[in-house]
Amino acid sequence: MVRASSFGGVILAAGESSRMGRDKALLPWPPAPPGEARSTETFLSASIRLLNAVCDFVVVVVGKNQASLAPAIYAEGVSLVVNPAPERGQFSSLQVGLRAVLDQGRDAAIVTLVDRPPVKGTTLAILRQAFDNADQKTWAVVPEFSGQHGHPYLAGREMIEAFLRVAPTSTARYVERAHHEHICYLAVDDPLVTVNINTPEDYAALLARC
Repeated sequence: MVRASSFGGVILAAGESSRMGRDKALLPWPPAPPGEARSTETFLSASIRLLNAVCDFVVVVVGKNQASLAPAIYAEGVSLVVNPAPERGQFSSLQVGLRAVLDQGRDAAIVTLVDRPPVKGTTLAILRQAFDNADQKTWAVVPEFSGQHGHPYLAGREMIEAFLRVAPTSTARYVERAHHEHICYLAVDDPLVTVNINTPEDYAALLARC
Protein backbone atom coordinates (compact mmCIF):
# COMPACT_ATOMS: atom_id res chain seq x y z
CA MET A 1 0.00 0.00 0.00
CA VAL A 2 1.35 3.44 -0.93
CA ARG A 3 1.51 5.89 1.97
CA ALA A 4 -0.02 9.34 1.71
CA SER A 5 2.48 11.09 3.94
CA SER A 6 2.50 14.85 4.33
CA PHE A 7 6.09 16.09 4.65
CA GLY A 8 7.63 19.03 6.43
CA GLY A 9 11.18 19.89 5.42
CA VAL A 10 13.78 20.50 8.14
CA ILE A 11 17.16 22.14 7.52
CA LEU A 12 19.56 22.13 10.47
CA ALA A 13 21.56 25.36 10.39
CA ALA A 14 22.25 26.29 14.02
CA GLY A 15 25.95 25.41 14.08
CA GLU A 16 28.62 28.03 14.73
CA SER A 17 30.82 26.99 11.76
CA SER A 18 33.89 27.62 13.92
CA ARG A 19 36.28 25.59 11.75
CA MET A 20 35.07 27.26 8.56
CA GLY A 21 35.48 30.78 9.90
CA ARG A 22 32.16 31.92 8.40
CA ASP A 23 28.64 30.56 8.36
CA LYS A 24 28.57 27.51 6.10
CA ALA A 25 24.91 28.16 5.31
CA LEU A 26 25.94 31.18 3.24
CA LEU A 27 28.71 29.55 1.22
CA PRO A 28 28.08 30.16 -2.50
CA TRP A 29 26.54 27.20 -4.33
CA PRO A 30 26.58 26.04 -7.05
CA PRO A 31 29.97 27.31 -8.25
CA ALA A 32 29.83 29.77 -11.14
CA PRO A 33 31.37 28.71 -14.47
CA PRO A 34 34.81 30.18 -15.24
CA GLY A 35 34.61 33.81 -16.23
CA GLU A 36 31.19 34.41 -14.69
CA ALA A 37 30.32 36.32 -11.54
CA ARG A 38 30.15 34.38 -8.28
CA SER A 39 26.82 32.67 -7.69
CA THR A 40 24.32 34.49 -5.51
CA GLU A 41 22.90 31.13 -4.44
CA THR A 42 24.11 29.45 -1.27
CA PHE A 43 24.04 26.08 0.46
CA LEU A 44 21.04 27.41 2.39
CA SER A 45 19.01 28.76 -0.54
CA ALA A 46 19.74 25.69 -2.67
CA SER A 47 18.65 23.34 0.14
CA ILE A 48 15.46 25.32 0.72
CA ARG A 49 14.53 25.10 -2.95
CA LEU A 50 15.27 21.38 -3.07
CA LEU A 51 12.98 20.63 -0.13
CA ASN A 52 10.33 23.14 -1.16
CA ALA A 53 9.74 21.10 -4.31
CA VAL A 54 8.59 18.03 -2.36
CA CYS A 55 7.45 19.30 1.06
CA ASP A 56 4.34 21.15 2.24
CA PHE A 57 6.59 23.63 4.04
CA VAL A 58 10.22 24.06 5.04
CA VAL A 59 11.58 25.21 8.39
CA VAL A 60 15.19 26.19 9.05
CA VAL A 61 16.54 25.63 12.56
CA VAL A 62 18.87 28.45 13.58
CA GLY A 63 20.77 29.36 16.73
CA LYS A 64 22.94 32.32 17.57
CA ASN A 65 23.17 33.00 13.83
CA GLN A 66 19.48 33.92 13.62
CA ALA A 67 20.10 37.56 12.69
CA SER A 68 22.49 36.72 9.84
CA LEU A 69 20.38 33.92 8.33
CA ALA A 70 16.88 35.36 8.77
CA PRO A 71 16.97 37.61 5.68
CA ALA A 72 18.04 34.74 3.43
CA ILE A 73 15.42 32.43 4.93
CA TYR A 74 12.55 34.87 4.59
CA ALA A 75 13.65 35.76 1.06
CA GLU A 76 12.92 32.15 0.10
CA GLY A 77 9.44 32.33 1.63
CA VAL A 78 10.04 29.78 4.39
CA SER A 79 10.14 30.01 8.17
CA LEU A 80 12.69 29.59 10.91
CA VAL A 81 12.66 28.23 14.43
CA VAL A 82 15.31 29.01 17.01
CA ASN A 83 17.19 26.44 19.03
CA PRO A 84 17.54 28.32 22.34
CA ALA A 85 20.56 26.25 23.37
CA PRO A 86 22.46 25.10 20.24
CA GLU A 87 25.51 24.36 22.38
CA ARG A 88 23.71 21.15 23.40
CA GLY A 89 24.56 19.83 19.96
CA GLN A 90 23.04 19.12 16.56
CA PHE A 91 20.55 16.61 17.93
CA SER A 92 18.87 19.31 19.99
CA SER A 93 18.33 21.27 16.76
CA LEU A 94 16.83 18.16 15.16
CA GLN A 95 14.32 17.92 17.99
CA VAL A 96 13.38 21.59 17.61
CA GLY A 97 12.80 21.10 13.89
CA LEU A 98 10.78 17.92 14.30
CA ARG A 99 8.54 19.51 16.91
CA ALA A 100 7.84 22.27 14.38
CA VAL A 101 6.81 19.61 11.85
CA LEU A 102 4.37 18.01 14.29
CA ASP A 103 3.06 21.43 15.36
CA GLN A 104 2.16 22.08 11.71
CA GLY A 105 0.13 18.87 11.66
CA ARG A 106 2.46 16.88 9.41
CA ASP A 107 3.32 13.23 10.02
CA ALA A 108 6.67 12.93 8.24
CA ALA A 109 9.83 14.97 7.73
CA ILE A 110 12.68 15.28 5.27
CA VAL A 111 15.77 16.30 7.22
CA THR A 112 19.03 17.65 5.88
CA LEU A 113 22.07 19.59 7.07
CA VAL A 114 22.98 23.01 5.75
CA ASP A 115 26.74 22.39 5.76
CA ARG A 116 26.72 20.41 2.51
CA PRO A 117 25.63 20.90 -1.08
CA PRO A 118 22.10 19.68 -1.74
CA VAL A 119 21.68 16.33 -3.46
CA LYS A 120 20.22 15.83 -6.92
CA GLY A 121 16.49 16.26 -7.26
CA THR A 122 16.32 12.76 -8.73
CA THR A 123 17.98 11.37 -5.59
CA LEU A 124 15.34 12.94 -3.38
CA ALA A 125 12.61 11.59 -5.66
CA ILE A 126 14.04 8.07 -5.31
CA LEU A 127 14.11 8.38 -1.53
CA ARG A 128 10.56 9.68 -1.48
CA GLN A 129 9.33 6.83 -3.67
CA ALA A 130 11.04 4.28 -1.41
CA PHE A 131 9.39 5.80 1.64
CA ASP A 132 5.96 5.94 0.01
CA ASN A 133 6.19 2.30 -1.08
CA ALA A 134 7.60 0.93 2.18
CA ASP A 135 5.47 -1.09 4.57
CA GLN A 136 4.40 0.26 7.95
CA LYS A 137 7.35 -1.41 9.67
CA THR A 138 9.67 1.08 7.94
CA TRP A 139 9.96 4.25 9.98
CA ALA A 140 12.67 5.98 7.98
CA VAL A 141 14.60 5.91 4.71
CA VAL A 142 18.28 6.89 4.81
CA PRO A 143 20.48 7.29 1.71
CA GLU A 144 23.71 5.35 1.45
CA PHE A 145 26.70 5.87 -0.83
CA SER A 146 29.80 3.65 -0.82
CA GLY A 147 28.69 2.12 2.46
CA GLN A 148 28.26 5.47 4.24
CA HIS A 149 24.93 6.79 5.46
CA GLY A 150 23.99 10.37 4.66
CA HIS A 151 21.36 13.07 4.15
CA PRO A 152 18.66 13.96 3.47
CA TYR A 153 16.72 11.26 5.24
CA LEU A 154 12.99 10.74 5.48
CA ALA A 155 11.39 10.07 8.85
CA GLY A 156 7.82 9.00 9.51
CA ARG A 157 5.77 9.68 12.62
CA GLU A 158 7.18 6.70 14.52
CA MET A 159 10.77 7.78 13.87
CA ILE A 160 10.01 11.38 14.75
CA GLU A 161 8.53 10.30 18.07
CA ALA A 162 11.56 8.10 18.75
CA PHE A 163 13.83 11.10 18.21
CA LEU A 164 11.72 13.24 20.52
CA ARG A 165 11.56 10.72 23.36
CA VAL A 166 15.28 10.90 24.21
CA ALA A 167 17.34 13.66 25.82
CA PRO A 168 18.51 16.62 23.70
CA THR A 169 22.09 15.60 24.44
CA SER A 170 21.62 12.27 22.64
CA THR A 171 22.51 11.68 18.97
CA ALA A 172 20.58 10.71 15.89
CA ARG A 173 22.95 7.80 15.39
CA TYR A 174 22.12 6.42 18.83
CA VAL A 175 18.39 6.52 18.09
CA GLU A 176 18.87 5.00 14.65
CA ARG A 177 20.87 2.12 16.07
CA ALA A 178 18.20 1.49 18.69
CA HIS A 179 15.59 1.15 15.92
CA HIS A 180 17.73 -0.13 13.04
CA GLU A 181 15.20 -2.80 12.15
CA HIS A 182 12.76 -0.04 11.19
CA ILE A 183 15.16 1.85 8.93
CA CYS A 184 15.66 1.29 5.20
CA TYR A 185 19.20 2.16 4.10
CA LEU A 186 18.89 2.84 0.40
CA ALA A 187 21.94 2.84 -1.89
CA VAL A 188 21.89 5.82 -4.26
CA ASP A 189 24.18 6.94 -7.07
CA ASP A 190 24.85 10.36 -5.61
CA PRO A 191 28.08 11.10 -3.69
CA LEU A 192 26.63 14.35 -2.41
CA VAL A 193 24.57 12.46 0.19
CA THR A 194 27.74 11.89 2.23
CA VAL A 195 29.68 15.11 1.53
CA ASN A 196 30.34 17.15 4.68
CA ILE A 197 32.00 20.57 4.56
CA ASN A 198 33.71 21.70 7.76
CA THR A 199 36.79 23.69 6.75
CA PRO A 200 37.89 26.08 3.98
CA GLU A 201 39.98 23.21 2.61
CA ASP A 202 36.89 20.97 2.41
CA TYR A 203 35.02 23.67 0.51
CA ALA A 204 37.93 24.32 -1.86
CA ALA A 205 38.19 20.59 -2.59
CA LEU A 206 34.46 20.44 -3.32
CA LEU A 207 34.68 23.34 -5.75
CA ALA A 208 37.67 21.74 -7.48
CA ARG A 209 35.61 18.60 -8.13
CA CYS A 210 32.72 20.47 -9.75
